[in-house]
Amino acid sequence: MTEATATPEIPDGLFADDAGCPRCTWCQATPVYRHYHDSEWGFPVADDRRLFEKLCLEGFQSGLSWLTILNKREGFRAAFAQFDAVQVAEFTDADVERLVQDAAIVRHRGKIVSTINNAKRVLELRQEFGSLAHYAWRYEPPAGERPERITREVARTFITSPGSVAMSKDLKKRGWSFVGPTTVYAFMQAMGLVNDHLEGCHAREKALKARADFTPPGR
Repeated sequence: MTEATATPEIPDGLFADDAGCPRCTWCQATPVYRHYHDSEWGFPVADDRRLFEKLCLEGFQSGLSWLTILNKREGFRAAFAQFDAVQVAEFTDADVERLVQDAAIVRHRGKIVSTINNAKRVLELRQEFGSLAHYAWRYEPPAGERPERITREVARTFITSPGSVAMSKDLKKRGWSFVGPTTVYAFMQAMGLVNDHLEGCHAREKALKARADFTPPGR
């Protein structure tokens, strides 16, 4: 009688799907969440629209789950001109009133007003740095600042970072709103400025390779 093959132990903080593919547990809830984890989160981005979108949506997420925002992302894109900062910067009070009634997004007046304000600030950053991407990637942490291994225990301490604190402080000085250090760190995680996929997650090596093949704007 042969002994049954033992199932490999999944490290703490990961789960395996039916095919045995290991992923970070936070994306377990839905296929949409898993797709976001597998193809977006932690992969480097240099596109200004996506960077602006993410900063805005992280602001909207405050007090809510990211899954709530992800499920409404297409609604947000339609409401905010696909996050074209030039167009959003021209939104008026009438647009604010329209958006407050839009059930496809989170109808928080302060966050809607903030998004319009921040679009104007993006245009100012472009005048100084050439792009939002060039500005944001200046805050990528040096390699020596990051832990050698990203375990669940280590990841639990990732609420802010020196870079997110510095970027938040600078953005606020420039007139941005809803850009606290925690919000900015979540932005850095999502846009690939840091790679917080856990050790053993199948997407970690893919994100590392994507970063190795990526040249940050201005470098």
